[in-house]
Amino acid sequence: MNLRFLETFVWLAKLKNFRLTAERLHTTQAAVSSRIASLEQGFGVRLFDRSAREVTLTASGQKALAYAERIVKLGHEMKRELADADVRPSLLHIGVIESIVHSWFPDLAARIHREYPKLEIELTSETTINLCKQLEAGSLDLILQTDVIETTGIENVSLAEFPMRWVGSPKLNLEGETLSLADLAAYPLISFSRHSGPHKTVERMFAVAADQPVRVSCMTSVAAMIRLAVDGFGVTVLPPAIIQRELHEHSLQLLRVDANFPNLPLVGSFRTGTPLAENVARLAQQTASEFALNMGPDIAIPPAVSMQAPAWGTQDA
Repeated sequence: MNLRFLETFVWLAKLKNFRLTAERLHTTQAAVSSRIASLEQGFGVRLFDRSAREVTLTASGQKALAYAERIVKLGHEMKRELADADVRPSLLHIGVIESIVHSWFPDLAARIHREYPKLEIELTSETTINLCKQLEAGSLDLILQTDVIETTGIENVSLAEFPMRWVGSPKLNLEGETLSLADLAAYPLISFSRHSGPHKTVERMFAVAADQPVRVSCMTSVAAMIRLAVDGFGVTVLPPAIIQRELHEHSLQLLRVDANFPNLPLVGSFRTGTPLAENVARLAQQTASEFALNMGPDIAIPPAVSMQAPAWGTQDA
């Protein structure tokens, strides 16, 4: 039984789309279709009902999925155990931005522990600019942040994208209105740290839209940004992924603004030739992808196939 074919079956069952499955597995739609056809021929049953928009599991496919997931997991465990049989417990230095810490990193930490129970993790939570410097200096093995590092000897993997939304406290009485950037300029603006990608975007947007200087308070702490926004100090732009509790409790609300803000890209970067860091980066990609699929596109968008530098340049979120 071909493990790669079973993995294709599992991902098609999750994504329900041949194109997305092909992109996720870095192959072609024809290859995905061929693998599924081979499995169906081997099992003697149809695994999927196909339509123009999506594919859905048949009753036989539902039964097969549980077995396929177990076999794929066991196959990966076997491969890892054989590769690591003579390796002593090791230490991995990981750097993570707060936007990831406050969203799907706990799921990744649990997954790392399951996959590598002997691995020790040393975690650094910092801004993207500082994490990139530490990776290039060799003090970190893997960083999960917002910037594609275009430096020889460093590899990047796309993790996901976080949509960004303007938010404010109900104390500001802005609910229901469609606001312009000029309207927002009447309030103090709470921003990510100075020279970060989001901060540069805020400056650029308001330089065009506002007819007077805006008050921008820059912060390196996402937790501090959220706290000040909750207290009604001003308005800010944040990923809804990291303020789910505040939105649920109505201590923050999404604002309706007539100008879109770019998505926040999430990137894993590691030095070439570090298999453990690369493996954990792939686990991070899988975790972020599952988070996006579970939460929906308003919260997170699955990882892109190609890696490109973000439009706003070097970031620091």
